[in-house]
This record gives sequence, C-alpha cells and structure tokens, in this order.
Amino acid sequence: MSSQRHLNAIAGRLSLRPPQRRSLEILDRVTEIAPPGKATDIGAALDTIRSEFPGVTDFERDFPSLCFALATGVGKTRLMGAFIAYLKLAHGINNFFVLAPNLTIYDKLIADFTPNTRKYVFKGISEFAISPPVLTTGETYERQIASGGQLFPTTINIFNIAKISSEVRGGRSPRIRSFREEIGESYFDYLTSLPDLVMLMDESHRYRATAGMRAINELKPILGLEVTATPFVEGSRGPVPFRNVIFDYPLARAMEDGFVKEPAVVTRKDFNPAGKSPEAIQTMKLEDGIRLHESVKVDLETYARENGERIVKPFVLIIARDTTHAADLMRDIKSEKFFGGRYADKVIQVDSSVKEEETVVKLLTVEHSDNPVEIVIHVNMLKEGWDVTNLYTIVPLRAANARTLIEQSIGRGLRLPYGKRTGVTAVDRLNIVAHDRFQEIVDEANNPNSPIRLKALVLDPMDFERKTVTVVASPTILGSLGLQSPQASDGAALAGPAPTPAFTDPGDLVVARLAYDAFRKLAREPDKVPSVSYLSRPEVQAQVFKEVKSQYQPPQLELEGVAKPPPDMAAVIAATAALMAERTIDIPRITVMPKGEVKTGFKPFKLDLSGMRYAAPDDVLWARHLRTDQIDIIGMSQANLLEQRLEDYVVSGLIDFPDIAYDEHADLLYDLAAQVVRHLLSYLSEDEARKVLALEQRGIANAVHAQMLDHFWKDESVEYQYEVRQGFTELKESAYTALRELPLDYRTPPADKSNMARYLFGGFNKCLSTVTKFHSDSERKLAVILEREAAKWLRPAKGQFQMFYRSGNDHLEYQPDFVAEAADRIYMLEPKQAGQMQDADVLAKRDVAVRWCATASAHAHSYGGKPWLYALIPHDVITENMTLDFLARQYAIA
Repeated sequence: MSSQRHLNAIAGRLSLRPPQRRSLEILDRVTEIAPPGKATDIGAALDTIRSEFPGVTDFERDFPSLCFALATGVGKTRLMGAFIAYLKLAHGINNFFVLAPNLTIYDKLIADFTPNTRKYVFKGISEFAISPPVLTTGETYERQIASGGQLFPTTINIFNIAKISSEVRGGRSPRIRSFREEIGESYFDYLTSLPDLVMLMDESHRYRATAGMRAINELKPILGLEVTATPFVEGSRGPVPFRNVIFDYPLARAMEDGFVKEPAVVTRKDFNPAGKSPEAIQTMKLEDGIRLHESVKVDLETYARENGERIVKPFVLIIARDTTHAADLMRDIKSEKFFGGRYADKVIQVDSSVKEEETVVKLLTVEHSDNPVEIVIHVNMLKEGWDVTNLYTIVPLRAANARTLIEQSIGRGLRLPYGKRTGVTAVDRLNIVAHDRFQEIVDEANNPNSPIRLKALVLDPMDFERKTVTVVASPTILGSLGLQSPQASDGAALAGPAPTPAFTDPGDLVVARLAYDAFRKLAREPDKVPSVSYLSRPEVQAQVFKEVKSQYQPPQLELEGVAKPPPDMAAVIAATAALMAERTIDIPRITVMPKGEVKTGFKPFKLDLSGMRYAAPDDVLWARHLRTDQIDIIGMSQANLLEQRLEDYVVSGLIDFPDIAYDEHADLLYDLAAQVVRHLLSYLSEDEARKVLALEQRGIANAVHAQMLDHFWKDESVEYQYEVRQGFTELKESAYTALRELPLDYRTPPADKSNMARYLFGGFNKCLSTVTKFHSDSERKLAVILEREAAKWLRPAKGQFQMFYRSGNDHLEYQPDFVAEAADRIYMLEPKQAGQMQDADVLAKRDVAVRWCATASAHAHSYGGKPWLYALIPHDVITENMTLDFLARQYAIA
C-alpha cells in the first residue's frame, strides 16, 4: 500500500479534521523528501525541508525536529496518534517516545493511548486492534525490561519531562540512565541504540530549555514531532517564536472554522475604573461573572431541552494571583455576603496548597451533572492537559500582559460540549470577564499580529435585574391531560395560565391518559387512522376501549373500604378523542424512501497484511483469573477446528457483519480469505495456520472488514420517494430562555422591538400552546392575523416535522415558523426578511417544504382531508390589516 493510501485510510478511520489531515499530509511529504534515519545528514535534511516549507529555518535540536502548531481544542493528542499510526503502517517504524510536560498531561496521555478507553487514539486502526502497541511509562519500563517487554514489535514510551528535570538537578543522571542487568545497559542507552526511535513532544513550549530536555536530547531520535498551541517561548524582550514550525493553525482559524467556542471579552456598559479600588473592581468582576454564569446555565438548559441533548452544567474559572489570594477568594465566595452563601458548597480551590483527594476528584469530574461544583479557583496549575467542555466563564484576577491573558486563560475553555457549533450564541461562546482590562485585551486582539480576534460583550447593569429562566411551553392538549413536562416553579409561573383540566375525577384522568397513549400508537397505522378526525370512529374507539380496559388500574383510594363507581370508559375515550381533534393539527410523519433497490457492495482489492503476524500457538493455553489468580489450562481442542477449508474460517467471521451478505459477496469474500490464508502459510505450516485461524477468527475478520470499508460503493442514481408513516404526530413542547417577567400581550408590540426575541408572548385563544416567542415584529403581526382568521395555529417545536435541507455539506433540520389550519386548508407559513428571500438556505428550505406539502396534500386527498400550502412571505408586507387568504394567494408556492 502506498503512503498516500495509508494517509487516506488513517484520516478516514480516525475522522481527522482538516488541520489534522493537513499535518499528516505534511509529515507524509517530509518522509518522502527527507527520509528519517540514523544516517540522515541533518544539514542536508534542513535545506531540503526548508526549500518546500520556508517557515522551518532551524531544527533547534541535534536531530530533525518539526513543530505542528495547532490551536487548543482542535485535537493535538489525536494528531499524535495519527502520526504514530502513519509512521508504523507506511514506514514500519516501531519505537516511539512521547514526552509530557507535567503530571496532568502525562496521566492523560497514558489514558488516551490505552486500548478500550473513552478517548483511545487508535480507535478504528484495525492493525492496532490485532496487535496494539505496548505502552511503556516512567513507572513501568523497569518491569517491562524484566519481562522482555522491549522486544514487542511496536512500543510507545510515555515519560514526564517534569520528573526527569527534577531528577537531573545538581548534575545527577535521570533514573532512566541506571544500568539494568537484564539488558546489559540502561534503558536510556537501549533507546538510544534503536534504529527507528521517533520522539513526540506534547506542549513542547513548556520545556524547551529545561535540563530534563537537554538530557532527553541525547536519545538522538531519527525524528522529532512537536505539537503545541503556543509556538513561542517568553524571552526578556518578549515572545521568541519557534524556528521549526512547519504548520501553523492558529486560534483565529479554529474559531473561523467552527472547531472551538468563540471567546468574548466581557465588560459592563459605561464602565470606568477611575475612582474604584482594586477590591471593588474584583468584587464587581466576580459578581458579574456569576450573574453571567447563571444566564448561560439557563441558555444551555433551554438548548438541551429544545434539541433533545444532554443538559450541560457550566462552571466558572477564577484565576487568582497566588495561593494566598486563592484562599481569600475561597473564603469570600463561601461567605453569606456573596449571593447569600448560595455557592458555599459549589466552589473548590485547586493549586499547590490544596492536596485533598476529594478536591482533585471534583476537579476531574467537573463535567459530570452530579458534581455540584460551579466555581473553580486556581492559580496556574490548569494551563494545559485539563480538557473540559463545560467551561463558559473565566474571571482573570491575576496580573498579566494582554497576550498571555488571552492565550493562557481561554485555552481551557475552548472545547465545545457537543463537539460542534450549535448556532446558539450563548452555547458557542466563552466569556472572559475583564472590566478593567477590557480595552487592553480588545486592542491586543485587534493587533494584526494577534493570534485571535475576540468578540466584545458589553453587559448592561440594567440586565442584571432581568434574570432569565427556562420556560417549557407545552401544547394545550398535554396540559389538559396533565402530561406536560415538569419544570421549575419559576418557569411554570411564566408558562401562561394552565389549560382547564379536561377531567377532574382521578379515575377518568387515568383512562384519558391511557386512551391518549393508545391513540398515539394508532397514528403509526396511517391506512387505518390517516387523520386525528378518525379517532372518533366507532371501530377505532372500540379498539382503544379494549386496550385501555386491559391496562386500567383504579387510583388508590384515600379511604380504605370506600368504593367508587368505575369510570365510564367509553365516554372518557370519546371525550379524549374529541379533545385531540380540537387541539391538534394533522401533521403527518413523512419519510424519504428509495424507489427500488439501493445497490451497494465492495470492490475487489488486495489486502494489506503486512501488520498481521500471528505467532503459532501452543497446544496448551493458560488462562489466569485476575481476581483469584486461579489458572485454567485450555487445550487447542477447545477451539473450533471443524472448518473443512482454511478459507472458511475467515468467511465465517466476515458474514457476521451486518453490511456483508454472503450471497452477494461470496466471490469477494473467498478471494480475501484466500489472501489471508496465503499470507499465513508464507510463514506457518498448514496445521499452525489452522490453529491461528480458529483462535484469532474474530480479530482477523475485524482486520479484513476494516479494509473492506475503504472499498465500499453505493449506487447514487437511485431515485427517492416520500412516504407517510404516521397520519398525525403528537405536538411537541418548546423550551425558551425568557426574562422573569409575565408574558406580554401578543396584540401589543413591545417598546424595544430590536430585542423582540427576548420576550414571551401570551393571551392567545387559538394558539395550541399557551405562550410562545417571536423573532421579529412581523411574526407577531402574523400571529395577530392567525388569531383572527385561523381555526388554530402553532409555532412548531424542533423535531415536529423532521424535514431536512442541504446547507453546504451538512443536512440541517428545517423548522417552519408557523402552521395554521383554516376552514379549507392547512398553511405552512415562513415570514422572511425581504433581503434574504433569495438566499441559498432559504431556497433550500422552500424546496423541501414544498415537496413535503405536496406529499401531505396527497395523503389528505386520500381520505378527504385538507390540503397543505406553503407560503414564503417577505417581512415588510405583513401588516395587521392583511388577511390570511390574501397573503397565501400572493406568496404561496406550489
């Protein structure tokens, strides 16, 4: 396999982002023009590399070393995994030495390079699934020497440079240089003698000039690969950039490409530090940071509820001057004067003065929803290696120049909790509260030489009084049956008046809820129940009556021995059906299905089996129980040796995969199996090969299947059709972030129309939810028209329609603004800024909506229901004196 093929395979299997893939492409090119080796002429290699990559002017070491500068949050650890996989698979390099700058990153790297862990860096690399690299660390290398561990084919050594630096103080030798009788030399000398040692340096800016690094340089690897987000060291005259940076992907690019949060520097409106003491400014920053944190917490909950995602618990990071200052902050935040002591049990201090194991556990689990910590105070322990995704507010209280403040403070908070941008500003933004340094930081960020561009967020002190809350707006049908989602009392108070309960008797209510669930299930049978109106038909009611009767259990009586008459089930079921017809709009569930058969398969290819080298097994295997140390002796007779042909072992393993059909792929499967058998027989006897195939059947099948995926094909010429899978769908709840103010009357525009999305509106008679929000005053005006002329209407929640449109390479959900039912038809209405009517996304949404409406109309025609009509309406034509019929006739799209 060519190196390019290896590159493509690794990039695909590890799902590398574009900057990671570009880094791998550069390494591929470097190994082509300046192949690494012990005999490499360093000067000639530098000249060759510099001719194609002018940014590399010096290796800065006694061996070829290249720096890949990737912004925090882009994925440097995964890139190191890709580097190792590439060098192993494309060039047969087996020995790697990974350096960590401190204990935090050291422990993290060990976890990430350990198989079967959550962030295992080689997940998807089939060759390493068969024979994973041996992991050797600063604590285990002596044991592995004693067990012959250095003889394994691929070894990744991970060492903590901080520990090595402490060992060489005073001119001493590091422990790794100690003589080991088992190998006749020190482990350091053993590594130095290896012909293919490659050194990978994580966060290399932290230890470039340390004594430990000078000692490690004597290993003389054939190649050094450095990764860092900060490709410079601080000198007496300012930052000194690295001279071996071969690829630079700065934070500005990462933000532009959407791989990290957008950092924003925060200050108060009209803030002037003049006349304010440092203590007063500190208090103001802390309190504003907490207020902002509480606002973000609500926004995150709203987003999660709206999109069916896990709720992210944010936290605040306070950067103290020193440990004494941190202790003072800890005391103040725990006191009653700080928000009434609300955060006393939600704050931890993390620095060199705090060693409690409980505190460390709370820090490492700060992303967990059951961890109460919402404030972390630290000095400088958390610069690198602490990867969290729920840091949203940073309050820096330590003196530092603006550049350092920007780069070091925000680095820990850039990672996105959902792995990608959501499009919701508060969910995608990292806040840096810096009232007194606001202008300095903004000026630095706007400096042409600055690595980033920061947004500015100005807090209006008036907003501090406008606290927000998550409000869940339930469809009135759910409220009438008591089926709405529970929410905090603050949110419930703003969700509008609760609908009048449809049933007051507890027994009737139980029957109604059972009937509602039964009716929802029947919606999945559109041939039988194509519309909510069909729920009142006698045959449907009879079926539901039977199901409800089988499930009904009377509610527990308050007084034992007091008998109540059973509910009139038929009457309650009929009333529930009528209520659903009254408070539901027939929104069918429409799915896209291919016309005819979608043809897929795998193209013939030659397997790369260079990494498959199973040893001949003994006739006896030992199995040691980890808990009891009991040893079981297993003979080869235990294995499956029943296949007639050697190839059958491989084929039997492959046909277990769901994407492989034996009848369709038999020829290819036996061709691949024959390749595996020929490979094994090239170094094993037939009997030995049979034992390997029997014992390692699953691993061999996994390795072959992984390569088959690179040769998968699909017929793209197949046409698709729309199918109705449900006659109607349950109306979904919406979640909003709202001010702690009563909903406004929809008939009256707010004084501040520019902040329309801030307000909740209520007072509706025909809306199928009690409250809603509008993004513009034109939407509010359209609601006035619908209240006057429609029979019923709603603002659909996300997921109600499950329509998707293409935006670039993504398929995004389209959520129409309004659905309204009139006497003769159902409208899907989309008010849009007049200047955006021809935008690509608007047109893409229009096309899928028109196709959806055509399918829904055809379905309605089949049972005599109301047709659907889509209208795309310019915002500036909507006035309250317009009629719905006029807007539809003018702007409907068939």
